Amino acid sequence: MKEVYDSQKDTMEHISKVRVYISKINDELTDRALKHDHDKIDNPIEKALFDEYTPKLKNCTYGSDEYKKFLAGLKEGLDIHYANNRHHPEHFENGIKEMTLVDLIEMICDWKAASERHADGDVYKSIEINQKRFDYSDELKQILKNTIGIL
Repeated sequence: MKEVYDSQKDTMEHISKVRVYISKINDELTDRALKHDHDKIDNPIEKALFDEYTPKLKNCTYGSDEYKKFLAGLKEGLDIHYANNRHHPEHFENGIKEMTLVDLIEMICDWKAASERHADGDVYKSIEINQKRFDYSDELKQILKNTIGIL
């Protein structure tokens, strides 16, 4: 007589593995949340430049000519920052295409928080502007927009 297969054991093993993998992602995100942008405080060059330019950036429109001028003044600090922080597409030779999902999660959280610093900030506009800046697909743009709803 043929034995009837019961999927419960296999399904429970699958659930257990998924929990382990999600926990690994969660641990990585927690570590990044604790360490995010501390170099802007700890590195004297970055700190001095961000002290000067953060108030200027706050009062300008993201992506504007004035914004780009301030970024040029902040270039030395940004170069150091991008080199040490993989949640920025500029960290990678091939930009956003080399990032992981964990990088992207930290990036979109960073973009949301940064948009809240600007007097006229709008993370959805930032996502649109950054699509041209970082050359990402319409699909990724929509995923980023979808993620904002969680935040």
